[in-house]
Amino acid sequence: MSHQSENKDFPQQQQSLPGSQKQQHPSPEVLPRDYPDGKLAGKVAIVTGADSGIGQAVAILFAKEGADVVVSYLCEDEDAKKTQHHVESYGRRCLLVASDLSNEDKCKALIDRTVKEFGKIDVLVNNAGRQVEQQTLTDISTEQLDQTIHTNFYPHFWLSKFALPHMQAGSSIINTTSITAYRGSDHLMDYAATKGAILSFTRALSNNLMSNDKGIRVNGVAPGPIWTPLIVASFTPDEIETFGQSSPMGRAGQPNEVAPAYLYLASDDASYVTGQVIHVNGGEIIGG
Repeated sequence: MSHQSENKDFPQQQQSLPGSQKQQHPSPEVLPRDYPDGKLAGKVAIVTGADSGIGQAVAILFAKEGADVVVSYLCEDEDAKKTQHHVESYGRRCLLVASDLSNEDKCKALIDRTVKEFGKIDVLVNNAGRQVEQQTLTDISTEQLDQTIHTNFYPHFWLSKFALPHMQAGSSIINTTSITAYRGSDHLMDYAATKGAILSFTRALSNNLMSNDKGIRVNGVAPGPIWTPLIVASFTPDEIETFGQSSPMGRAGQPNEVAPAYLYLASDDASYVTGQVIHVNGGEIIGG
């Protein structure tokens, strides 16, 4: 049951404290929502960067909850086929699309192929990203900066732009930002900048869609230190040995500890949530 398009007016009424729910009109909805076939039953979801890590965990969990999934990835065929295996093990359809989403035309092609295959888009998870450590600002070349921006931010913009005409009220866009958008990172400055841009884009797009009464929700997830292949490909062996230990919980998180945040935002459980970010970071308290 979706409340996205409802606009109930409450008739004038007044009670003495503490108030009686029995006499309240209409009565508040308090019973748990029932999802006999899964929280995403019948929905079609695109998950980028879904060959491994957080994206893979999200794609598998979405399938477990009833969604057909489009798995977008760069070139890691073996990992992507593993995602497909798990999605299909839940009886759901899985479309693998190997594509470099730093290209606008490839983003449009992904959306077009999804619509051709499934006829609609209910959930878009913008998750793919890259990071390269550099110790000083002068070490970051313009080439690296351009590649980071084109990989991390532009696809969020392009995919959302091309997907929106195919999304109905009740649909959801979920963007992956990062804890670095809030507290920065002295060795991932260009990466942190793109994650800050994603945060602002999430809030701005949410406001735009609500003001235009589209009924499409836009939210984000800001992971902290999560154990994914990107970490092994980005950090030094010494950094990996202590990865995540500075978090209040004293450890790194696993992708399957992050995925439920995406499920919540994708489902009707979050029908009153838009323009927000869920922080899954092992207990670090940050502003915003």
